[in-house]
Amino acid sequence: MTFAATLAAAAAPALAQSPPDPAARVAKQQAAMKALSWMDGVWRGPAMTTRPGGVKVTITQTERSGPLLGGAVHVVEGRGYNADGSTGFNALGIISYDPDKDAYSMRSYAMGQAGDFPMTLTPTGAVWTIPAGPATIRYTITAKDGVWHEVGERVVEGQPPMAFFEMTLKRIGDSDWPAAGAIPPN
Repeated sequence: MTFAATLAAAAAPALAQSPPDPAARVAKQQAAMKALSWMDGVWRGPAMTTRPGGVKVTITQTERSGPLLGGAVHVVEGRGYNADGSTGFNALGIISYDPDKDAYSMRSYAMGQAGDFPMTLTPTGAVWTIPAGPATIRYTITAKDGVWHEVGERVVEGQPPMAFFEMTLKRIGDSDWPAAGAIPPN
């Protein structure tokens, strides 16, 4: 058998396979995202951050959250307002589900940084983590009765977690964001 014939014979099974069904994949993503529907809407409440040197800063935190791409992904924007009303913090997260890995992740943009981070759903909310050198930054979200409580901790193996962020938000209404305002065909 020639080299070309061997190559063609090896490639034939791969070429015979049909591409994955996008409708079935999107349906799995939509079903998985329903577990995050509690996040939909507009939220507001106090948040406290401990900065380097132990300085504690309190802000008013808002979150707006909703489905996009027909419910296949979830988009979250957080804004922290200083006492004078200026924006002191702004972040964007896109939560997705990978049916092949049976796993959620968050693509996050904040403070000039971006990254893809694992997210795990819990019976009461979710946990997402960011690797940070020898530490892990862990955000634990608990949702109950229209309250979104989130704690950020720095976790180093062999040491107790150090909390540096906490917010307690109340759901203040519905929102058609981010899907509203799509450009019509005409």
